Amino acid sequence: MKIFYKNIILGIFVLLATASCRKELNRAPLDQFSSETFWTSEQNTMLALTGVYRGNIQMSVNPTGAEYSATDWWSYHGLLYLELATDNAYDRRGDNSAFNKLTNGTLTATNSYLSNYWSLSYSRIARCNYFLENIGKAPIDAAKLSRMTAEAKFIRACQYFYLSQYFGAVPLVQKTLSLTEANTVTKSTKEQVQAFAEAEFKSVASLLPKQSALPSTERGRATQQAALAFLGRTYLAEQKWTDAAACYKQIIDVNDNIIDPDFEGLFNGTNESSREILFATQYLQDLAPNAMLQHNYPAKLGGYVLECPLGSLVESYEFTDGTPFSFTDPRYNAADPGQNRDPRLRYTVLYNGRAFKNIIYNSNPDDASSADQLTLSKQATRTGFALKKFNSEAFSGGDLQNSGIDLPIVRYAEVLLSYLEAKLESGSAIDQTLLDQTINKVRGRASVNMPKVTETNPSALRTILRRERRNELALEGLRYWDLLRWKVIGQVLNGDFYGAAFPNAVNLRKKGTTSDPYGRWYVTSKAFRTGTDELWPVPQSEVSINPNLK
Repeated sequence: MKIFYKNIILGIFVLLATASCRKELNRAPLDQFSSETFWTSEQNTMLALTGVYRGNIQMSVNPTGAEYSATDWWSYHGLLYLELATDNAYDRRGDNSAFNKLTNGTLTATNSYLSNYWSLSYSRIARCNYFLENIGKAPIDAAKLSRMTAEAKFIRACQYFYLSQYFGAVPLVQKTLSLTEANTVTKSTKEQVQAFAEAEFKSVASLLPKQSALPSTERGRATQQAALAFLGRTYLAEQKWTDAAACYKQIIDVNDNIIDPDFEGLFNGTNESSREILFATQYLQDLAPNAMLQHNYPAKLGGYVLECPLGSLVESYEFTDGTPFSFTDPRYNAADPGQNRDPRLRYTVLYNGRAFKNIIYNSNPDDASSADQLTLSKQATRTGFALKKFNSEAFSGGDLQNSGIDLPIVRYAEVLLSYLEAKLESGSAIDQTLLDQTINKVRGRASVNMPKVTETNPSALRTILRRERRNELALEGLRYWDLLRWKVIGQVLNGDFYGAAFPNAVNLRKKGTTSDPYGRWYVTSKAFRTGTDELWPVPQSEVSINPNLK
């Protein structure tokens, strides 16, 4: 939708007020346009649909600042920074970060991110409901009416997918609410909300165009594959393995998508039209930008280094022969942890001594002269690592808050790995042909070229597949959800977490007086409360208005 945005971007900011919403389960007042006079042209209808797509994702025709809170599930802060609550990354702002508190055993209903995700989800749902209630007034032909209706339903279903996964039981609002209705609405069960999303995805998939049918001017609009991908996610969450496998097989059989040979280009703005990307948030430099680079660049280049990969993630990447990583393996080099390792480690994580743009990244805790020194005081890494994925070395703009790099929401690699998972968990026979059609396609892309997986034992393959999913999709916003649905989050997010290894460092942070045997920097400890923290509480601010939500 990058060109789609460009054509009408200025109109969006006028339209947004028509879908403004009350914070507490929000209605959509007509405070800018009359419903009778707005829906009079196809252009206005497209403006309304673009507003539905944008939601509250922070963009500006005049870049004014970074996104400091989650403005949507599909904004970079809302999607990518969920990784800060996992074993993949740590928030540079420290243990008191609201993201960290989601999973460290201190989650409460006053956590600020709960309110962000809740209120902005219902704001977008309100826009969808308003659009669906009024599009029938517009003078557009039946085909466009059908497609636009399907797009709005898809976006609404996605909101309910996310709400059901993280909050569980939530209000299932399918119409514009009055103030009284908004303040007295009750919750539906998690199963009811999931069932609604499932039914919506199924109903709209056939009404949306295949990805190959989209002209370049419409890149970014919802497609059949995007709807099926979210349907597949819903099935995985419900553990409907056979249905999930059939759903993902539909995407595969369309034969529109590929595993792109260029892994790094999928995330740095150079390969955004790749057929591997099924759906993405579209940004446009100068007109609808994001501030990802401001938040993620090294401090030496003016970045805030907000997302700091953890050693747990770095240690997940295999050696180049496909064997699991070990600190005791002679191929491991503390001075160059990417040496002899899966190339995706170097594409994903920036570590000490690596060249980036026009600098050598220096996070050595003993080097006080470096802006990127690993400390507890500088606005720099808290793990010794920084982000490489989503950071463009080709960016030539002077303002790091004015990036046009898109944000992939669904990639074909996820589809193939999810298909294999669904087949595995359904009890289907696993053979080499299936492995070669799925996980080995992902591992075999030209820029990665990792050895083929040949393991067919279900238990052993499950371990390999989950590691592959973590490494391939690292820092893209899926790790939290994966840990939840695998029901291992309480096990994984308990204990101590470390960063980079600096075996000879003098200024090495320890946990108390305990030295790490590998010379790693101690970062934090987590104590996820199994049976309590799997589902987020409804924000206290909402419960205070409507006790039905407690």
